[in-house]
Amino acid sequence: MAKTKAKGKVNQKSQRMRRGKHRGVKLYAGQTAEPGNIIVRQLGSKFHAGPGTKMGRDFTIYADRRGIVKFENKRDNKLVCVY
Repeated sequence: MAKTKAKGKVNQKSQRMRRGKHRGVKLYAGQTAEPGNIIVRQLGSKFHAGPGTKMGRDFTIYADRRGIVKFENKRDNKLVCVY
């Protein structure tokens, strides 16, 4: 005989099935960026904001001016720039 009574299955679908966060690079090197365009969505500062870009509170890097996106390495930091 069972020690506990049958209770039925708990619905755990809402805990398993989660929507993605849509992170990653949105504009690649060589593409044109308008002011306010999101270039990189990230968790933490894997990429740093260079000239022509700014970083939001959630580490999102967006274009500050119109230009062409370029990725650079400077002192062990990956910079995202808009020239």
